Amino acid sequence: MRNRTFNFGPNPPQGPPQQRADFEELEAVELYCPECGQAMPVRKFLLLILPEGDKYEYRCQQCGAKVGDKTDRSGQFYSTLRG
Repeated sequence: MRNRTFNFGPNPPQGPPQQRADFEELEAVELYCPECGQAMPVRKFLLLILPEGDKYEYRCQQCGAKVGDKTDRSGQFYSTLRG
């Protein structure tokens, strides 16, 4: 029996992995709401402007319950404080 090496395509580049810019920032459109019991559309509200970034809160459009939060380090208010 022979040992054969199969080449299925180009080899991945060697060295440190490259960071992809495809998914640096994501925006939530729907999140699970514990009050409604299902994924619901959300609204994003600015809560605080902090030295670490802009703090946002996601609320259910149906009942208004808090369903998540996010700190945006590239937001318009954060860059104003840094400058």
